[in-house]
Amino acid sequence: MKQFLLIVLLSLATLSACNQKPKDGMTDTYTSGVIAIAADESFQPIVQEEVDVFEGVYPLAGIVPRYTTEVNAINLLLKDSVRVAIATRTLTSEEMNSFHSRKFFPREIKLATDGLALIVNQKNSDSIISVRDIKRILTGEIKKWIEIYPKSQLGDIQLVFDNKNSSTVRFAADSLCKGKPLSTDLKALKNNQDVINYVARTPQAIGVIGVNWLGNRSDTTNLSFRNEIRVMAVSAENIATPSNSYKPYQAYLFYGDYPLVRSIYVLLNDPRNALPWGFTSFLTSDRGQRIILKSGLVPATQPVRVVDVKDK
Repeated sequence: MKQFLLIVLLSLATLSACNQKPKDGMTDTYTSGVIAIAADESFQPIVQEEVDVFEGVYPLAGIVPRYTTEVNAINLLLKDSVRVAIATRTLTSEEMNSFHSRKFFPREIKLATDGLALIVNQKNSDSIISVRDIKRILTGEIKKWIEIYPKSQLGDIQLVFDNKNSSTVRFAADSLCKGKPLSTDLKALKNNQDVINYVARTPQAIGVIGVNWLGNRSDTTNLSFRNEIRVMAVSAENIATPSNSYKPYQAYLFYGDYPLVRSIYVLLNDPRNALPWGFTSFLTSDRGQRIILKSGLVPATQPVRVVDVKDK
């Protein structure tokens, strides 16, 4: 009788424990539950593939990505609306102090090396450019194609970004123009796909997009780009020539030959070591990094196989 009573009490205690919710209201674990994450829209193709594979491996886990501007992604992290943000910068000292004042200690983990690609219309035969000329376009010093290419008949240059609050605009202002005001003639759309569509129908346009939007899905070697646009080769020298200009192939990102490179970071604020940590660990694991490798970017922990090719 005593043994039966003990079994009943243990059963009741177990049920009671199962019904109790954690004090913070979170119910996710390292590999189960549902969470939202925020990601710079520039990385939507690669992040979505990571999410799809992760959910396939862990069917009890659900990742709900919010693709937005980098500014908004980090703001969502600061407000504790999400516990994972994927961006191209680390937290500022002010942002880090904001977390510390609330007894949070976020992690900043490098995920990959990315590049900014310059794309032009298929009818535009001028497809090499120097970083110096890019800066001059961004600041409004150069406004016409003929100022760079004397034989061009295209007229005014229309340079388009994905979004005014995006990481590509910040990179242009901070890393290229060093804080010098950008020209008011620059155009901002909504996202990277809008930029591709705009350039595909506008002969005089230059688009600025993330490299992982360039991928030709039918080419597993990452040695070709989307067919509807042309990708410019960029030179770090003052005068661009075919011999000193590089397209954003993986190897050139890796070696630093392509000059428009940036890092991708996972910003993680998860003191419970639950699903946000589980997803971040997957991103930096061998399987997660292989997805990055396949996307055309340079993974932070996986080697890149270099292949010699002749680019026509």
